[in-house]
Amino acid sequence: MSNVFHSGFVAFLGRPNVGKSTLLNRLIGQKISIVSSHAQTTRNKITGVWNGPSCQAVFLDTPGMHKPHSRLGEVIRKTTLDALDEVDMIVWICACDDPLGAGDRYILSLLQGRKVPVFLVLNKVDLIGREALAKKLDQYSKLYEFAEIIPLSAETGDNVEAFTGLMPKYLPEGPQYFPEDMITDQPERNIVQEIVREKLLLRTRDEVPHSIGVYTEEFAHRENGMVYIRCTIYVERESQKKIIIGKKGTLLKEAGQDSRDEIQKLLGEPVFLDLWVKVSRDWKNKDFMLRELGYKEHR
Repeated sequence: MSNVFHSGFVAFLGRPNVGKSTLLNRLIGQKISIVSSHAQTTRNKITGVWNGPSCQAVFLDTPGMHKPHSRLGEVIRKTTLDALDEVDMIVWICACDDPLGAGDRYILSLLQGRKVPVFLVLNKVDLIGREALAKKLDQYSKLYEFAEIIPLSAETGDNVEAFTGLMPKYLPEGPQYFPEDMITDQPERNIVQEIVREKLLLRTRDEVPHSIGVYTEEFAHRENGMVYIRCTIYVERESQKKIIIGKKGTLLKEAGQDSRDEIQKLLGEPVFLDLWVKVSRDWKNKDFMLRELGYKEHR
């Protein structure tokens, strides 16, 4: 029996809302990347660790590719492009129920000349029939010389094992980068602020979701056995602050309750979650705010 161990870093690439974060959560078996129907739901490069027989894949859930309209957008785009240069494999994820568009053509241009294996994952097979899927497979197979094309459903788990089963074949020989019981390198305070942001995204629309930033100001274990967490929610205008708080504070209270419930499950401890809303005009174009919120490295 061979004792060879295979490991490497794998970047998820795709347009917004194709299911990258859903697939990462499915692979890891736990929610570490937030999910919503809004573009830019994922703003950072989220790391998830998958362990298989004699194999470890470190998946990087990159932000969805889109045309940047702010300094934040530019930082998000650079995060994705940088990730492509750091990995041993690239997985381009497309949604079966979406037509091939300009965003996909742009992603294809980024794949040209890559020296690492490139997989195509056609996600959301549960939303289309077999005949339509066959046409999609034929269409996409002509676009690029993919190492593998895997149709699957991140939502239901259908054919996900076929995807993970290919990891030892394509990842190089290497060390076990993370302990088997470690599923992400994201600090707990970062996961907490992303959970809060997700609950707000699910309750807002129009321009408001894109204007929300959340920062964990305090994360402390108290003597009474409770974890005290204080988060500041940043928006760009007073009108957005009113929307986030809601009539008589109902929206903020509901989002806070849902956040607390999920955080308590994550930590396995009782949580007191303290949420504050502040206005920081045009924060998405201010480098010091992007560094404060963790979207840009401190110099």
